Amino acid sequence: MALDDSEHAAGGAASTYAARRRSPVARLLRAVTSPYYRYRNAKVLHGIRVGAAMLVSVALIRALDVPYGIWASITVLIVIGGLQHHGNIRRKALERTVGTLLGAGLGLAMIVQHSLFDSIVVTALLMAVVAGVCGAFAIGSYGYMALLTAITMCIVGGFGDNQVSEGLWRAADVAIGTAIALAFSFALPLHATYTWRYLLSDNLRDCARIYTRMAHGDWLSAEEQNAVFLRMARRLVQLRAVMPWVAKEIEVAPGRLDQIQQLHRMLLSALEIMSNGVLTRADPALRAGFAGQCGRDATVVRSVLLELARALRFTNVPHLRMPDALPPALLDPAAVANAAAGLQGPCWLNERVAEQVERLRALLVETEPAWNIERRTRIAHRHERQQG
Repeated sequence: MALDDSEHAAGGAASTYAARRRSPVARLLRAVTSPYYRYRNAKVLHGIRVGAAMLVSVALIRALDVPYGIWASITVLIVIGGLQHHGNIRRKALERTVGTLLGAGLGLAMIVQHSLFDSIVVTALLMAVVAGVCGAFAIGSYGYMALLTAITMCIVGGFGDNQVSEGLWRAADVAIGTAIALAFSFALPLHATYTWRYLLSDNLRDCARIYTRMAHGDWLSAEEQNAVFLRMARRLVQLRAVMPWVAKEIEVAPGRLDQIQQLHRMLLSALEIMSNGVLTRADPALRAGFAGQCGRDATVVRSVLLELARALRFTNVPHLRMPDALPPALLDPAAVANAAAGLQGPCWLNERVAEQVERLRALLVETEPAWNIERRTRIAHRHERQQG
């Protein structure tokens, strides 16, 4: 089982005392390097990253006195893009580099052809063709590279009436801006695995809370139900978005993560059906009967859900273990058959919830050596010390 509350409280008190003894700089560094802090403040950190990249671009361009230097700063804003995860940052960096080089080459080609033919019509047609091709690719897997190619072509080549020297300077500005943006993209990237773990942990906590309430006869109001399931559905969508990068970071087969996502979705669906089931309109006696039959089982299921949520969130806690399997009695179909006539449907649904929680627990236990980045890091450091 996971660390008990007394040990957790003692550890928390010790860590609080240690934190008070740290200097302000040490506390700041600890906060910035904390995965959970970076997850909760990802937008703020990315804003600081973009601002610092802009500051460096302005200082460098002014120091080097590069002509048309504003295009370097513009390129920084275009290239640095949105929030980056560790699993996709290399691919995005490659896309941005290739897109910049292609766009610069096409921009210079536009200048050369315009100097040869001196026809704005030909230039416009060629730019339209390039923009059309880039637009077609922009809705595919390499959309950002295609979009950046077209933008860089316009920056470097203009309408083809730029001088070759001007085009070369602008290409240099774009290259400088791209290099600065890529360098800052690698600064404190957020692991997609942490995002996946924390979102799943939050949903499992919400599942434990609403399931326990319903199993003890305390049904949700319509407003509460809409709010909580909307919140969990939003997290479910966010989980799906980061799964490809999680698979790359922890080297787990995407199919394994899909199974976890499917069980997660099935658990939410079962709870939503339960919250809209016959017991929502039942008399207090029937609800009390359901609570008497399923309340004790719900306590065990709740414990597993909370331990899973804690394991996903607090992998740095010493002596942390994944929860044990649910007792077989909770998954016994005979319990449903022996229930009162009006309770067989709700009891069957309650058993499905327990079954999905157990299957989800088994998958998370199986994949824990991969998604527990902290433990993997500790093991790697131990091996390095032993070899050294």
